Amino acid sequence: MSKQELAVLGQDDADARCPALLTAPLGEDQATDLAKVFKALGDPVRLRLLSLIASRAGGEICVCDLTPAFDLSQPTISHHLKLLKQAGLIDSERRGTWVYYRLIPRMTDRLAAVLTRPAGPAPAETTPVGADT
Repeated sequence: MSKQELAVLGQDDADARCPALLTAPLGEDQATDLAKVFKALGDPVRLRLLSLIASRAGGEICVCDLTPAFDLSQPTISHHLKLLKQAGLIDSERRGTWVYYRLIPRMTDRLAAVLTRPAGPAPAETTPVGADT
């Protein structure tokens, strides 16, 4: 897989069994898959695009409404949308000449579950490795 390709994630039940970071160590495959999603979200333009899509009333937005929100060319916006789609965060549907985008809640729910601290007493504070005591 090249650096420009991202596998679509969240397509099978194995992804749903990904543990929270604070309850169990991630396996190598799980860490690799999650890193691809976080990499897709690691760009401010893509993060804004995801926010615009997710917060849209009705749950979807036309690319014609996304492009004017940025000082970027249409091909650049399309590239960012493609990376979000490859990461499994959004889906799209062509209607005539326009493409409409919507959030895939399953993936954002998965990310939230991975980052959520389990209920119960907080773990004891620890000193970071290498820190002076």
